[in-house]
Amino acid sequence: MEKILDSLYELVVETSTKLPKDVRRAIAKAKLSESAGTRAAMSLATITNNIKMADENVSPICQDTGLPTFKIKTPVGVNQLKIKDAIYKAMAEATKHGKLRPNSVDSLTGDNSGDNLGPGTPVIKFEQWEEDYIDARLILKGGGCENKNIQYSLPTELEGLGRAGRDLDGIRKCIMHSVYQAQGQGCSAGFIGVGIGGDRTSGYELAKEQLFRSNDDINPVEELRQLEEYVMENANKLGIGTMGFGGETTLLGCKVGVMNRIPASFFVSVAYNCWAFRRLGMKINPETGEIMEWLYQDGDMIDFKDEQVEEATEKNDSREVVLTAPITEEQIRELKVGDVVRITGRMYTGRDAIHKYLMDNDAPVDLNGQIIYHCGPVMMKDEDGNWHVKAAGPTTSIREEPYQGDIMKKFGVRAVIGKGGMGAKTLAALKEHGGVYLNAIGGAAQYYADCIKGVDGVDLMKFGIPEAMWHLNVEDFTAVVTMDSHGNSLHEDVEKTSLEKLEQFKEPVFK
Repeated sequence: MEKILDSLYELVVETSTKLPKDVRRAIAKAKLSESAGTRAAMSLATITNNIKMADENVSPICQDTGLPTFKIKTPVGVNQLKIKDAIYKAMAEATKHGKLRPNSVDSLTGDNSGDNLGPGTPVIKFEQWEEDYIDARLILKGGGCENKNIQYSLPTELEGLGRAGRDLDGIRKCIMHSVYQAQGQGCSAGFIGVGIGGDRTSGYELAKEQLFRSNDDINPVEELRQLEEYVMENANKLGIGTMGFGGETTLLGCKVGVMNRIPASFFVSVAYNCWAFRRLGMKINPETGEIMEWLYQDGDMIDFKDEQVEEATEKNDSREVVLTAPITEEQIRELKVGDVVRITGRMYTGRDAIHKYLMDNDAPVDLNGQIIYHCGPVMMKDEDGNWHVKAAGPTTSIREEPYQGDIMKKFGVRAVIGKGGMGAKTLAALKEHGGVYLNAIGGAAQYYADCIKGVDGVDLMKFGIPEAMWHLNVEDFTAVVTMDSHGNSLHEDVEKTSLEKLEQFKEPVFK
């Protein structure tokens, strides 16, 4: 299998940079359902523009490599050890070339391996079968959506839906609740895989396995087909919408699988995946290792070549504001939820490690009046030692909730950019201190990388590339005010209204 490394490297690169056809069609359909000028329409236009840019640049659609999971089926007699070795080499090579972000971190020390390799990473699942070819599939599932996975043990009480029993209707309630609880933190609109039964481990594995199905397939189990159709019709009535901004499309796909369980346990496991559904596969010749055929290639190809990013002009008195750091408290107090902000000048990245560090240490730079961007970029260094941004979308902000308000007040930070919103503690700090939360479009790593015109420096590289503090020079970096200094939160409002809509699905449907 002398060509196996080349084939697997191509699988990694294509999965990271090109969305499959079925996912593109689902996104295009969602875009048609939104009214022009809304925040949802603007978000979806940004998303489709980002897909087009990733195609053209052969660069990561989303900066978050996630935990890569390979699913490999081999004919009897094929050496799986050689395939595993080739996967490791392909991952390291793709990381070196900026197609993946180094994402494998030691759970005890926090050290980043730098090549996406380490105990447990990547995940590789082998299975033997009677076919005469190798079936190799890969999914890159980012941390934002991974954190919105959820598992239910029936019977249980569910917010807005009441009791979910050990029957098909109880399963229905769990799935509807799983969509509600994700809100915009998993980069909605998203896809879900559902596993019914098994134990806690096998249930989650079954749920993730559903994400390897084509979004266009039809479930052969009649009860599950009806359940999938029900969820797709009704989950989009919750009004959560793209990025949790509100809108007509919250869910792009739902696939459900079932396995046996023991009498004492009844688990419903849900694997959530963002719109940037990076999943591809190929058939490989077991003799040569060459690619025989690409999978997920049925149907029309949508390339989004003519997409343009629309403006969000819908809401009340929404307006466009240009900000350049350092920003004054007076400027921040003038902003309100719904305003579209364009940033030019300097901003600093800061994720989990930086926020924890700043709680107990001085900042390496003067952050008074500055902007912190919740982002772990993909970076490459050129021959002259200069850094360049390859992908730079926002990470999920709620992880910084224990720190954010204290850090803003301690250092005078005026604006924070991320995705999915933040909680009550941060909202109170924004009101007290005079700060604002700006929601960027999750997964739009190429769109935002294009707004970054230079890297002026970096601090705290000891935390690794994703967690370091990068000094970015940006131009026309666009985000939406979703939490302002007057105590208003779009995320809080959408969660409240979607809960009210969820309650209409309380009554039994499947007898």
